[in-house]
Amino acid sequence: MRVHGQPYRTIFVADDGVRVAVIDQTRLPFEFELRHLQTAADAARAIRDMIVRGAPLIGVTAAYGVALAMRENSSDVGLDSALEQLEETRPTAVNLRWALDRVRAAVAALPPGERADAAWREADAIVVEDVAINHALGQHGLALLRQLARKRAGPLRVMTHCNAGALATCGWGTATAPIFLAHLEGLPLQVWVSETRPRLQGANLTAWEMAERGIPYTLHADVASAALMSLGEVDLVIVGADRVARNGDVCNKIGTYGKALAARDNDVPFYVAVPSPTIDWAAAAGAAIPIESRDADEVLQIVGRDEYGQTQKVAIAPHGARAANPAFDVTPARLVTGIITERGIASATVEGLLSMYPERAGTTA
Repeated sequence: MRVHGQPYRTIFVADDGVRVAVIDQTRLPFEFELRHLQTAADAARAIRDMIVRGAPLIGVTAAYGVALAMRENSSDVGLDSALEQLEETRPTAVNLRWALDRVRAAVAALPPGERADAAWREADAIVVEDVAINHALGQHGLALLRQLARKRAGPLRVMTHCNAGALATCGWGTATAPIFLAHLEGLPLQVWVSETRPRLQGANLTAWEMAERGIPYTLHADVASAALMSLGEVDLVIVGADRVARNGDVCNKIGTYGKALAARDNDVPFYVAVPSPTIDWAAAAGAAIPIESRDADEVLQIVGRDEYGQTQKVAIAPHGARAANPAFDVTPARLVTGIITERGIASATVEGLLSMYPERAGTTA
């Protein structure tokens, strides 16, 4: 990704070779600030407090968290403690567990003195693979956008939800990868960016990414999504996911299910873009996916910048109000037009996903 014209990764090893630097996404879009992680506890805090977020990036941050832990205590006790601490941070995104399992497999059989270097190598490898996977995913999505654009005289109108951009990954993003590649190719686009209450990842992050790349976009309230589709203002919807069950059910940021229902009612194609680590082959259906419930204050308060340039947190509900805050919802596979992966576009079915990943046939539950 580029920030003010300069290339950046959302996560990278700092110049001192000791710390891990991440973009503090809680400061965007008003301030661009790097945070440095020195311990597994720092990594866990960054994930839990959403300094980093997005399923792929959560997994990578956790992998580096284990590497940081191995520098402090590479014993079996140290390894188990770090893995447990990191796994407890966010329950829904399957990439977290996937990355931790991968680092565990890479270091557990090694002598303690070799574990730190091995953990760093594995975390670095996950970063490189994530960038490549998302770029490949983007190419398949780009072919889809080209096909749809040929049917229109004006710009292709794409609706997104939450932030499935470069900020959520190590590069390119998932749902945004086809959009970014289409823009680089010169394909005319107009992106509908939904605000994504309650944490406003669309307004704060996706809008910022579109602006940084010079992609035309329009921000809209989440509740306007269905109306925009009914008015014929949307050509397709592309979202990311935090976990996809093997039957094609999709767990993504709260509000995704409503968009899928509206898309089906208005004959708007609804696509989900995911890298393979986001597919949970052990989850038979969406009902098996744990849904994170977050602090009610995220619903009861809102953070913004006032006319004097000061960031403020203000209440938007009566004192003492109760609030529910499920962070994710599950979109049934029947509402999904297709799942864009790094290997191609699959139907949202067991058979469709296995056609992309036949090697997983023997590992499904």
